[in-house]
Amino acid sequence: MTRKAFTEDFKAKVALAAVQEQETIAEIASRFEVHPTQINNWKALAINNFAVIFQNDKTKLGGSSSESKRIEELERKIGQLTMDNDYLKKNWQNYQRKTGGK
Repeated sequence: MTRKAFTEDFKAKVALAAVQEQETIAEIASRFEVHPTQINNWKALAINNFAVIFQNDKTKLGGSSSESKRIEELERKIGQLTMDNDYLKKNWQNYQRKTGGK
């Protein structure tokens, strides 16, 4: 027997239905054709990770602070390289004007 692969959107929809508790787990399992234990696992995972949505720091949803630091570091490097490139272009043009070269 092969295992079903569920999308993140599907898991979220099932977990939300379980969290809302408007239906029993058995009813949700029947409606979505998923085992009740799986629904309980997704529900617990959703409840345990709700706080991530409301985090008030620079980390992006699903991201880590080390990823954020790396992104900031790369953005600084891009800025520095852009400034260096602009400086070199300007000086190269000045050099060409002075020497009459191409």
